[in-house]
Amino acid sequence: MTNSAPPEWVKAELTQVENAVARGQLEQSSRLLAVSARYDTRKKLIVIELENGSSFAFPPQLAQGLADARSADLAQIELSSLGTGLHWPRLDADLTVEGLLAGLFGSRSWMRAHAAKAGSVKSPAKALAARANGAKGGRPRKTTPTMA
Repeated sequence: MTNSAPPEWVKAELTQVENAVARGQLEQSSRLLAVSARYDTRKKLIVIELENGSSFAFPPQLAQGLADARSADLAQIELSSLGTGLHWPRLDADLTVEGLLAGLFGSRSWMRAHAAKAGSVKSPAKALAARANGAKGGRPRKTTPTMA
């Protein structure tokens, strides 16, 4: 067996180890990890306590898979081993802590459908405004500015 020097690519990768460790430690320290989660039946909110001492809450009807759930099912929350996610075993629903903090309450397609429903809400005020606009001849035409 010969003792040959490692290839150049191995040497180059080894020089990056220290930087990678430092980046990993920074990323780990900046992540917001959950230490507990519970369903507050009185306020009807999911409450999440974070490792940094802060907490946040959200109504379950905002989240994919939780909207039509019973209180008993919402109360059964499991934390992932690292505190990065929440799991409701009775509902087979999973959400990430970082996603919730960023306002992502479900998958991209679910969020798109949820936003579309919010824009199509009917209300007495909206109906009154539409009637008033119709009485004036409808929506004004878009005009393009003319060059003088």
